Amino acid sequence: MCKRIHHLREVSEVEEMELRALASSRTQPYRMVQRAKLIVSMLDDETLTASQAAKQAGFKTGVSGACWVKRFNEAGPKGLTDKPKSGAPRTHSDEVRGQLIDLALQKPRSLGYPFELCTLKRLQTAFKERVGIHLSDSTIWEWFKEEGLHWKRQRSWFRDAEKQDEEFVEKRGHHSSL
Repeated sequence: MCKRIHHLREVSEVEEMELRALASSRTQPYRMVQRAKLIVSMLDDETLTASQAAKQAGFKTGVSGACWVKRFNEAGPKGLTDKPKSGAPRTHSDEVRGQLIDLALQKPRSLGYPFELCTLKRLQTAFKERVGIHLSDSTIWEWFKEEGLHWKRQRSWFRDAEKQDEEFVEKRGHHSSL
């Protein structure tokens, strides 16, 4: 557990620009962006403690704020990266993960697709077409969860229409509810 840290070391202009770019990034891993937001919050408001800045940056508790400020004070922006973990090496790099998240956050029409909504299968297909890598359903779900994204499941418009339009039900030839 880290001691309470109430201040940042002196931050150069180059480091500040790097932190601000990272804090607003949509392609970097969510955890890195969140850590950069913590530091930027403390740069913007010098009265914030690390735990207050951590909560403001979206951490569930303020406890880890002091650890990240300490690591930043010691190593600069590079201190905000994850340390290597034990176990099997990752199959896909952070760059691949960032590309998937970036693709998922864009509207399909803006990418030239003829549909408004992107299903998991459509996202997998588009990613394979663009990057050449097939990602499993479980990998995508895991990455979305870790990035703080929630996939909204589309309700069937057939069910909604059947509730509202009896003629629609008759046209389809179904008289019982799904």
